Amino acid sequence: MTAGQQDADVWTASVVTLFPEAFPGILGLSLTGRALAQGLWNLRTIPLREFGIGRHRNVDDTPAGGGAGMVIRADVMDAALHSAAHPGPVLYMSPRGRPLTQSRVRDLAEGPGVTLICGRFEGVDQRVLEAHRVQEISVGDYVLTGGEIAAQVLIDATVRLIPRVLGNQASLAEESFSIGNRGLLEAPQYTKPALWQGRQIPDVLLSGNHAAIHAWRNTEAERLTKQRRPDLWRAWTEASAMDPAKDRQLSGASDQSRDHREQHKEPKR
Repeated sequence: MTAGQQDADVWTASVVTLFPEAFPGILGLSLTGRALAQGLWNLRTIPLREFGIGRHRNVDDTPAGGGAGMVIRADVMDAALHSAAHPGPVLYMSPRGRPLTQSRVRDLAEGPGVTLICGRFEGVDQRVLEAHRVQEISVGDYVLTGGEIAAQVLIDATVRLIPRVLGNQASLAEESFSIGNRGLLEAPQYTKPALWQGRQIPDVLLSGNHAAIHAWRNTEAERLTKQRRPDLWRAWTEASAMDPAKDRQLSGASDQSRDHREQHKEPKR
């Protein structure tokens, strides 16, 4: 199955899967779906069952050494990967792989595309992974029933970085993990109404003072990263050699918006 206006020069995701009907799935909707229809990226599915063995097209067998479940055969996967025959890395969506990061996604978006293996059962014969120099990628420390959802996560994260896919490319600049946001988490976002259920948009965001707004967002990004992702915080502070005094200030800055409002309150009479 193919989707979109096929063009060898655009970023292409080739997906080896037992369930080609799972694609494009959510990728066919909204911005990624529109970009697919416009030919800004290509999607190709390689049905693994077509390469199965025998009358029943078997793709798996019992694990060597015993154990529960079944393992996808090396010869079956090898035939499917040769059929994919597309430039770019071959990635196996696996919980034992290296974590998928925004940095890795940026690298993938700059390449010609990827070939993705969607595992099932107990996994894929190790020999075919080694023969094709397959890189294992994880979308989190948990186990899914198959790699299709994980593959869609990787494709979505990558495709949105392709030029012209997003309506406003500037929206990438300050989101979580972006270079523009120093790899930190994104600051909180607000919109109308200004007052909702007794909760007010921080005054600084309504001030029109762009320097103050920028400073507030930077401080909030640092506070949230320190609070929620200490691993990212440590990496950033080590890279930037942050002043420990500022680190102590952030640990106590649990509500920047409240402090800002209190500074502008008129004294009670």
